[in-house]
Amino acid sequence: MTAERVEPNRPRGEGTREVVITGIGVIAGPGVGIVAFREGLRRETSPVSPVSRFDPSSFRSQLAVEVSGFEPRDFMDRRRARRLDRFGHLSIAAARQALEDAELDATELPGERVAVQIGSALGGIAHAEQETTQYLAGGIRTVDPRLALTVFCGASSCNIAIEFGFQGPNSTNAMSCASGTMAIGEAFRLVRGGVSDFALAGGVEAPLAPLTFGAFSVIRAMSTRNDEPERAYRPFDRERDGFIMGEGAAVLLLEEEAHARRRGARVYARLRGYGTTSDAHHMVAPRPDASQAARAMTNALADAAVDPSEVDYVNAHGSSTPLNDPVETLAIRAALGDRAERIAVSSTKPYYGHALGASGAIEAAVSALVLREAWIPPTLNLEERGEGCDLDYVPLRGRELQARVVMSNSFGFGGINASLVLTGADEG
Repeated sequence: MTAERVEPNRPRGEGTREVVITGIGVIAGPGVGIVAFREGLRRETSPVSPVSRFDPSSFRSQLAVEVSGFEPRDFMDRRRARRLDRFGHLSIAAARQALEDAELDATELPGERVAVQIGSALGGIAHAEQETTQYLAGGIRTVDPRLALTVFCGASSCNIAIEFGFQGPNSTNAMSCASGTMAIGEAFRLVRGGVSDFALAGGVEAPLAPLTFGAFSVIRAMSTRNDEPERAYRPFDRERDGFIMGEGAAVLLLEEEAHARRRGARVYARLRGYGTTSDAHHMVAPRPDASQAARAMTNALADAAVDPSEVDYVNAHGSSTPLNDPVETLAIRAALGDRAERIAVSSTKPYYGHALGASGAIEAAVSALVLREAWIPPTLNLEERGEGCDLDYVPLRGRELQARVVMSNSFGFGGINASLVLTGADEG
Protein backbone atom coordinates (compact mmCIF):
# COMPACT_ATOMS: atom_id res chain seq x y z
CA MET A 1 0.00 0.00 0.00
CA THR A 2 1.05 3.63 -0.41
CA ALA A 3 2.72 4.99 2.70
CA GLU A 4 1.89 8.53 3.69
CA ARG A 5 4.39 10.94 5.16
CA VAL A 6 4.32 10.71 8.94
CA GLU A 7 4.17 13.91 10.94
CA PRO A 8 5.91 13.94 14.34
CA ASN A 9 3.74 13.64 17.44
CA ARG A 10 4.53 13.39 21.13
CA PRO A 11 2.66 10.50 22.76
CA ARG A 12 5.31 9.76 25.40
CA GLY A 13 7.78 12.36 26.51
CA GLU A 14 8.90 15.50 24.77
CA GLY A 15 9.93 15.03 21.18
CA THR A 16 9.18 11.30 21.03
CA ARG A 17 6.95 9.03 18.98
CA GLU A 18 5.90 5.44 19.56
CA VAL A 19 7.77 2.88 17.45
CA VAL A 20 6.46 -0.54 16.46
CA ILE A 21 7.81 -3.59 14.67
CA THR A 22 5.63 -4.40 11.66
CA GLY A 23 7.91 -6.65 9.63
CA ILE A 24 10.54 -9.31 10.32
CA GLY A 25 13.00 -10.81 7.87
CA VAL A 26 15.15 -13.64 9.17
CA ILE A 27 17.57 -16.16 7.69
CA ALA A 28 19.05 -18.46 10.32
CA GLY A 29 19.48 -22.03 11.43
CA PRO A 30 15.81 -22.68 12.28
CA GLY A 31 14.62 -21.55 8.86
CA VAL A 32 14.56 -19.02 6.03
CA GLY A 33 11.74 -16.51 6.50
CA ILE A 34 9.70 -15.71 9.58
CA VAL A 35 7.24 -18.58 9.14
CA ALA A 36 9.94 -21.25 8.80
CA PHE A 37 11.97 -19.65 11.57
CA ARG A 38 9.02 -19.68 13.96
CA GLU A 39 8.30 -23.31 13.13
CA GLY A 40 11.97 -24.13 13.72
CA LEU A 41 11.85 -22.63 17.20
CA ARG A 42 8.84 -24.79 18.05
CA ARG A 43 10.75 -27.96 17.10
CA GLU A 44 13.03 -27.38 20.10
CA THR A 45 16.09 -28.93 18.50
CA SER A 46 19.56 -27.56 17.87
CA PRO A 47 20.75 -27.69 14.22
CA VAL A 48 24.45 -27.61 15.12
CA SER A 49 26.47 -29.92 12.86
CA PRO A 50 30.05 -30.45 11.67
CA VAL A 51 31.31 -27.68 9.40
CA SER A 52 30.82 -28.56 5.73
CA ARG A 53 32.03 -25.34 4.02
CA PHE A 54 35.68 -26.24 4.60
CA ASP A 55 37.76 -28.89 6.32
CA PRO A 56 37.78 -28.04 10.06
CA SER A 57 39.84 -31.05 11.15
CA SER A 58 42.88 -28.97 12.09
CA PHE A 59 40.86 -26.91 14.59
CA ARG A 60 39.91 -27.72 18.16
CA SER A 61 36.34 -26.68 17.37
CA GLN A 62 34.72 -28.24 14.33
CA LEU A 63 31.02 -27.36 14.63
CA ALA A 64 28.80 -24.60 13.29
CA VAL A 65 25.25 -23.69 12.35
CA GLU A 66 25.11 -23.33 8.59
CA VAL A 67 21.96 -21.97 6.97
CA SER A 68 20.43 -24.40 4.50
CA GLY A 69 17.71 -23.77 1.96
CA PHE A 70 18.77 -20.20 1.18
CA GLU A 71 18.84 -19.29 -2.52
CA PRO A 72 19.87 -15.66 -3.22
CA ARG A 73 18.01 -15.59 -6.54
CA ASP A 74 14.75 -16.00 -4.65
CA PHE A 75 15.31 -12.43 -3.40
CA MET A 76 17.14 -10.62 -6.20
CA ASP A 77 17.76 -10.95 -9.91
CA ARG A 78 20.48 -13.22 -11.26
CA ARG A 79 22.80 -10.37 -12.23
CA ARG A 80 22.61 -8.77 -8.78
CA ALA A 81 23.20 -12.12 -7.11
CA ARG A 82 26.36 -12.70 -9.18
CA ARG A 83 27.80 -9.34 -8.14
CA LEU A 84 27.45 -9.90 -4.39
CA ASP A 85 29.04 -12.20 -1.82
CA ARG A 86 27.09 -14.12 0.83
CA PHE A 87 27.20 -11.14 3.19
CA GLY A 88 25.47 -9.02 0.54
CA HIS A 89 23.01 -11.79 -0.31
CA LEU A 90 21.90 -12.17 3.31
CA SER A 91 21.59 -8.40 3.72
CA ILE A 92 19.28 -7.78 0.79
CA ALA A 93 17.28 -10.96 1.32
CA ALA A 94 16.50 -10.25 4.99
CA ALA A 95 15.57 -6.65 4.19
CA ARG A 96 13.25 -7.76 1.39
CA GLN A 97 11.61 -10.29 3.70
CA ALA A 98 11.00 -7.58 6.32
CA LEU A 99 9.34 -5.28 3.77
CA GLU A 100 7.17 -8.09 2.43
CA ASP A 101 6.22 -9.21 5.94
CA ALA A 102 5.18 -5.63 6.73
CA GLU A 103 3.19 -5.51 3.46
CA LEU A 104 5.04 -2.39 2.34
CA ASP A 105 6.08 -1.64 -1.23
CA ALA A 106 9.53 -0.03 -1.27
CA THR A 107 8.66 1.98 -4.38
CA GLU A 108 5.77 3.63 -2.56
CA LEU A 109 7.68 4.62 0.56
CA PRO A 110 9.13 8.13 0.94
CA GLY A 111 12.77 7.12 0.40
CA GLU A 112 14.26 10.08 2.23
CA ARG A 113 12.29 9.13 5.35
CA VAL A 114 13.51 5.51 5.49
CA ALA A 115 16.64 4.77 7.53
CA VAL A 116 18.85 1.70 7.12
CA GLN A 117 20.80 0.67 10.22
CA ILE A 118 22.69 -2.63 10.24
CA GLY A 119 25.21 -4.31 12.55
CA SER A 120 27.94 -6.78 11.59
CA ALA A 121 31.04 -7.82 13.47
CA LEU A 122 32.98 -9.06 10.45
CA GLY A 123 31.25 -7.87 7.29
CA GLY A 124 32.48 -9.55 4.10
CA ILE A 125 35.55 -11.06 5.71
CA ALA A 126 34.81 -14.57 4.43
CA HIS A 127 34.79 -13.33 0.84
CA ALA A 128 38.04 -11.45 1.47
CA GLU A 129 39.57 -14.64 2.82
CA GLN A 130 38.55 -16.51 -0.33
CA GLU A 131 40.00 -13.80 -2.55
CA THR A 132 43.26 -13.80 -0.57
CA THR A 133 43.65 -17.46 -1.51
CA GLN A 134 43.03 -16.51 -5.14
CA TYR A 135 45.63 -13.75 -4.94
CA LEU A 136 48.30 -16.00 -3.43
CA ALA A 137 47.69 -18.63 -6.09
CA GLY A 138 47.38 -16.46 -9.18
CA GLY A 139 48.19 -12.84 -8.45
CA ILE A 140 46.11 -9.70 -8.39
CA ARG A 141 44.56 -10.27 -11.81
CA THR A 142 42.69 -13.29 -10.45
CA VAL A 143 41.04 -11.33 -7.63
CA ASP A 144 37.36 -10.37 -7.85
CA PRO A 145 37.37 -6.70 -8.94
CA ARG A 146 34.40 -6.08 -6.66
CA LEU A 147 36.32 -7.12 -3.54
CA ALA A 148 36.76 -3.58 -2.22
CA LEU A 149 33.00 -3.06 -2.55
CA THR A 150 31.99 -6.21 -0.67
CA VAL A 151 34.45 -6.65 2.17
CA PHE A 152 33.67 -3.61 4.33
CA CYS A 153 30.88 -3.87 6.92
CA GLY A 154 29.07 -0.87 5.48
CA ALA A 155 28.39 -2.81 2.29
CA SER A 156 25.37 -4.28 4.07
CA SER A 157 23.39 -1.10 4.71
CA CYS A 158 24.60 0.47 1.45
CA ASN A 159 23.48 -2.49 -0.65
CA ILE A 160 20.09 -2.46 1.07
CA ALA A 161 19.68 1.27 0.45
CA ILE A 162 20.68 0.94 -3.19
CA GLU A 163 18.41 -2.07 -3.74
CA PHE A 164 15.32 -0.29 -2.44
CA GLY A 165 16.12 3.40 -3.00
CA PHE A 166 16.15 4.39 0.67
CA GLN A 167 17.94 7.71 1.22
CA GLY A 168 17.56 8.24 4.96
CA PRO A 169 20.30 7.84 7.58
CA ASN A 170 22.47 4.87 6.62
CA SER A 171 24.99 3.09 8.80
CA THR A 172 26.51 -0.30 9.58
CA ASN A 173 28.21 -0.53 12.96
CA ALA A 174 30.83 -3.17 13.73
CA MET A 175 30.57 -3.38 17.51
CA SER A 176 31.23 -7.10 17.81
CA CYS A 177 28.42 -9.28 19.13
CA ALA A 178 26.32 -6.29 20.20
CA SER A 179 26.16 -4.89 16.65
CA GLY A 180 22.67 -6.02 15.66
CA THR A 181 21.12 -4.84 18.91
CA MET A 182 22.84 -1.47 18.62
CA ALA A 183 21.68 -1.05 15.03
CA ILE A 184 18.07 -1.64 16.10
CA GLY A 185 18.53 0.71 19.05
CA GLU A 186 19.90 3.51 16.87
CA ALA A 187 17.13 3.02 14.31
CA PHE A 188 14.60 3.16 17.13
CA ARG A 189 16.00 6.53 18.17
CA LEU A 190 15.78 7.84 14.60
CA VAL A 191 12.11 6.91 14.24
CA ARG A 192 11.16 7.93 17.77
CA GLY A 193 12.80 11.31 17.35
CA GLY A 194 11.15 12.05 14.01
CA VAL A 195 14.34 11.94 11.93
CA SER A 196 12.94 8.99 10.00
CA ASP A 197 9.45 7.53 9.66
CA PHE A 198 10.55 3.99 8.87
CA ALA A 199 13.73 2.00 9.37
CA LEU A 200 15.15 -1.30 8.25
CA ALA A 201 17.34 -2.37 11.15
CA GLY A 202 19.15 -5.53 12.19
CA GLY A 203 22.27 -7.59 11.85
CA VAL A 204 24.00 -9.69 9.20
CA GLU A 205 26.90 -12.13 9.53
CA ALA A 206 28.56 -14.55 7.08
CA PRO A 207 31.68 -15.63 9.00
CA LEU A 208 32.11 -19.28 8.04
CA ALA A 209 35.56 -19.34 6.46
CA PRO A 210 38.70 -21.17 7.69
CA LEU A 211 40.86 -18.30 8.97
CA THR A 212 37.98 -16.46 10.64
CA PHE A 213 36.60 -19.63 12.19
CA GLY A 214 40.07 -20.72 13.26
CA ALA A 215 40.77 -17.39 14.94
CA PHE A 216 37.90 -17.94 17.36
CA SER A 217 38.98 -21.54 17.88
CA VAL A 218 42.53 -20.44 18.72
CA ILE A 219 41.34 -18.21 21.56
CA ARG A 220 39.27 -21.13 22.90
CA ALA A 221 35.98 -19.27 22.65
CA MET A 222 34.15 -22.14 20.93
CA SER A 223 32.94 -25.51 22.12
CA THR A 224 35.02 -28.62 21.46
CA ARG A 225 32.16 -31.05 22.02
CA ASN A 226 32.65 -32.24 18.44
CA ASP A 227 31.34 -35.77 18.99
CA GLU A 228 27.79 -34.67 19.91
CA PRO A 229 26.93 -31.58 17.84
CA GLU A 230 23.27 -31.29 18.79
CA ARG A 231 24.21 -31.13 22.50
CA ALA A 232 27.28 -28.92 22.16
CA TYR A 233 25.74 -25.47 22.69
CA ARG A 234 24.83 -25.36 26.40
CA PRO A 235 24.12 -21.85 27.78
CA PHE A 236 24.16 -21.63 31.58
CA ASP A 237 24.87 -25.37 31.86
CA ARG A 238 27.50 -26.78 34.21
CA GLU A 239 29.30 -28.45 31.28
CA ARG A 240 29.27 -25.49 28.88
CA ASP A 241 32.61 -24.95 27.16
CA GLY A 242 32.08 -22.19 24.63
CA PHE A 243 29.84 -21.09 21.80
CA ILE A 244 29.11 -22.51 18.36
CA MET A 245 29.61 -20.12 15.45
CA GLY A 246 26.63 -19.49 13.18
CA GLU A 247 25.73 -17.44 10.15
CA GLY A 248 22.53 -15.55 9.50
CA ALA A 249 20.64 -12.30 9.31
CA ALA A 250 17.62 -10.61 10.80
CA VAL A 251 16.15 -7.29 9.73
CA LEU A 252 13.17 -5.60 11.40
CA LEU A 253 10.88 -3.02 9.85
CA LEU A 254 10.39 -0.26 12.41
CA GLU A 255 7.53 2.16 11.87
CA GLU A 256 5.94 5.10 13.62
CA GLU A 257 2.97 3.56 15.41
CA ALA A 258 0.26 6.02 14.43
CA HIS A 259 1.03 5.43 10.76
CA ALA A 260 1.10 1.66 11.25
CA ARG A 261 -2.31 1.76 12.90
CA ARG A 262 -3.79 3.95 10.18
CA ARG A 263 -2.75 1.54 7.46
CA GLY A 264 -3.98 -1.48 9.43
CA ALA A 265 -0.57 -3.05 9.79
CA ARG A 266 0.02 -6.19 11.82
CA VAL A 267 2.10 -5.12 14.84
CA TYR A 268 4.43 -7.64 16.44
CA ALA A 269 5.51 -5.45 19.34
CA ARG A 270 6.36 -1.97 20.48
CA LEU A 271 10.03 -1.09 20.79
CA ARG A 272 10.18 1.02 23.93
CA GLY A 273 13.72 1.44 25.23
CA TYR A 274 17.41 1.10 24.40
CA GLY A 275 20.53 1.26 26.54
CA THR A 276 24.20 0.75 25.78
CA THR A 277 27.38 0.98 27.85
CA SER A 278 31.03 -0.04 27.73
CA ASP A 279 32.84 -2.17 30.31
CA ALA A 280 36.15 -0.46 29.47
CA HIS A 281 37.74 -3.51 31.02
CA HIS A 282 39.04 -6.21 28.64
CA MET A 283 38.78 -7.21 24.97
CA VAL A 284 37.37 -10.66 25.74
CA ALA A 285 36.44 -11.01 29.43
CA PRO A 286 33.36 -9.21 30.78
CA ARG A 287 33.71 -6.90 33.77
CA PRO A 288 33.42 -9.32 36.73
CA ASP A 289 31.09 -7.12 38.77
CA ALA A 290 28.64 -6.88 35.82
CA SER A 291 28.10 -3.21 36.66
CA GLN A 292 28.08 -1.89 33.10
CA ALA A 293 26.04 -4.75 31.67
CA ALA A 294 23.48 -4.06 34.40
CA ARG A 295 23.60 -0.33 33.63
CA ALA A 296 22.79 -0.99 29.96
CA MET A 297 19.71 -2.86 31.16
CA THR A 298 18.63 -0.19 33.64
CA ASN A 299 19.21 2.53 31.04
CA ALA A 300 16.98 0.66 28.59
CA LEU A 301 14.27 0.32 31.23
CA ALA A 302 14.49 4.01 32.10
CA ASP A 303 14.35 4.93 28.42
CA ALA A 304 11.19 2.81 28.13
CA ALA A 305 9.68 4.25 31.31
CA VAL A 306 9.30 0.65 32.51
CA ASP A 307 9.83 -0.46 36.10
CA PRO A 308 11.98 -3.58 36.67
CA SER A 309 8.99 -5.18 38.38
CA GLU A 310 7.13 -5.17 35.05
CA VAL A 311 9.63 -7.31 33.13
CA ASP A 312 8.28 -10.78 32.31
CA TYR A 313 11.04 -12.33 30.21
CA VAL A 314 14.70 -11.75 29.33
CA ASN A 315 16.16 -13.11 26.12
CA ALA A 316 19.70 -13.49 27.36
CA HIS A 317 22.92 -13.09 25.46
CA GLY A 318 23.69 -16.53 26.90
CA SER A 319 26.83 -17.25 24.90
CA SER A 320 27.66 -20.50 26.77
CA THR A 321 31.15 -19.34 27.67
CA PRO A 322 32.45 -19.98 31.20
CA LEU A 323 32.77 -16.26 32.00
CA ASN A 324 29.82 -14.66 30.24
CA ASP A 325 26.91 -16.67 31.59
CA PRO A 326 27.43 -16.09 35.32
CA VAL A 327 28.28 -12.41 34.73
CA GLU A 328 25.08 -11.93 32.74
CA THR A 329 23.16 -13.65 35.53
CA LEU A 330 24.71 -11.19 37.99
CA ALA A 331 23.77 -8.29 35.71
CA ILE A 332 20.15 -9.44 35.46
CA ARG A 333 19.96 -9.66 39.24
CA ALA A 334 21.50 -6.22 39.67
CA ALA A 335 19.17 -4.61 37.13
CA LEU A 336 15.93 -6.33 38.08
CA GLY A 337 16.39 -6.93 41.81
CA ASP A 338 13.88 -9.31 43.35
CA ARG A 339 12.03 -9.54 40.03
CA ALA A 340 14.89 -11.66 38.65
CA GLU A 341 13.77 -14.54 40.87
CA ARG A 342 10.29 -14.58 39.37
CA ILE A 343 10.78 -14.23 35.63
CA ALA A 344 11.77 -16.47 32.75
CA VAL A 345 15.21 -16.09 31.17
CA SER A 346 16.38 -18.10 28.18
CA SER A 347 19.16 -18.17 25.63
CA THR A 348 18.05 -19.07 22.13
CA LYS A 349 21.53 -19.26 20.57
CA PRO A 350 21.55 -23.10 20.43
CA TYR A 351 18.94 -22.71 17.68
CA TYR A 352 21.13 -20.63 15.34
CA GLY A 353 24.61 -20.58 16.83
CA HIS A 354 26.37 -17.43 17.86
CA ALA A 355 25.88 -15.41 14.70
CA LEU A 356 28.12 -12.67 16.14
CA GLY A 357 26.80 -9.27 14.99
CA ALA A 358 23.55 -10.80 13.75
CA SER A 359 22.72 -12.55 17.03
CA GLY A 360 21.16 -9.56 18.76
CA ALA A 361 18.93 -8.85 15.77
CA ILE A 362 17.79 -12.48 15.62
CA GLU A 363 17.07 -12.30 19.34
CA ALA A 364 15.09 -9.08 18.94
CA ALA A 365 12.99 -10.97 16.39
CA VAL A 366 12.56 -13.82 18.88
CA SER A 367 11.53 -11.32 21.56
CA ALA A 368 8.88 -9.83 19.30
CA LEU A 369 7.53 -13.31 18.60
CA VAL A 370 7.41 -14.06 22.33
CA LEU A 371 5.18 -11.04 22.86
CA ARG A 372 2.92 -11.87 19.94
CA GLU A 373 2.64 -15.65 20.40
CA ALA A 374 2.76 -15.98 24.21
CA TRP A 375 5.41 -18.71 24.03
CA ILE A 376 8.99 -18.64 25.31
CA PRO A 377 11.60 -20.73 23.48
CA PRO A 378 13.69 -22.85 25.86
CA THR A 379 17.37 -22.88 26.64
CA LEU A 380 18.25 -26.06 24.78
CA ASN A 381 20.71 -28.54 26.33
CA LEU A 382 20.48 -27.01 29.81
CA GLU A 383 20.58 -30.10 32.01
CA GLU A 384 22.28 -28.83 35.16
CA ARG A 385 22.81 -25.16 35.96
CA GLY A 386 26.41 -24.07 36.32
CA GLU A 387 27.96 -22.25 39.25
CA GLY A 388 26.67 -18.67 39.41
CA CYS A 389 23.83 -19.51 37.00
CA ASP A 390 20.85 -19.64 39.33
CA LEU A 391 17.87 -18.13 37.50
CA ASP A 392 14.90 -19.75 35.75
CA TYR A 393 16.41 -20.38 32.32
CA VAL A 394 13.44 -22.31 30.85
CA PRO A 395 15.45 -25.51 30.35
CA LEU A 396 14.89 -27.94 27.46
CA ARG A 397 11.21 -27.22 26.73
CA GLY A 398 9.40 -24.02 25.82
CA ARG A 399 6.81 -22.39 28.03
CA GLU A 400 3.45 -20.75 27.42
CA LEU A 401 3.51 -17.23 28.86
CA GLN A 402 1.62 -14.07 27.96
CA ALA A 403 4.52 -11.69 28.44
CA ARG A 404 3.88 -7.96 28.51
CA VAL A 405 7.46 -6.66 28.80
CA VAL A 406 10.52 -8.35 27.32
CA MET A 407 14.19 -7.42 27.48
CA SER A 408 16.80 -8.57 24.98
CA ASN A 409 20.52 -8.44 25.89
CA SER A 410 23.68 -8.47 23.80
CA PHE A 411 27.24 -8.31 25.11
CA GLY A 412 30.23 -8.19 22.77
CA PHE A 413 34.00 -8.39 22.62
CA GLY A 414 35.59 -5.18 23.79
CA GLY A 415 33.09 -4.91 26.63
CA ILE A 416 30.18 -3.59 24.58
CA ASN A 417 26.77 -3.96 26.28
CA ALA A 418 23.39 -3.29 24.69
CA SER A 419 19.81 -3.94 25.77
CA LEU A 420 16.40 -3.44 24.19
CA VAL A 421 13.02 -3.29 25.91
CA LEU A 422 9.93 -4.38 23.99
CA THR A 423 6.30 -4.44 25.04
CA GLY A 424 3.19 -6.05 23.63
CA ALA A 425 1.38 -4.38 20.78
CA ASP A 426 -1.42 -3.25 23.07
CA GLU A 427 0.65 -2.26 26.09
CA GLY A 428 0.69 1.43 27.05
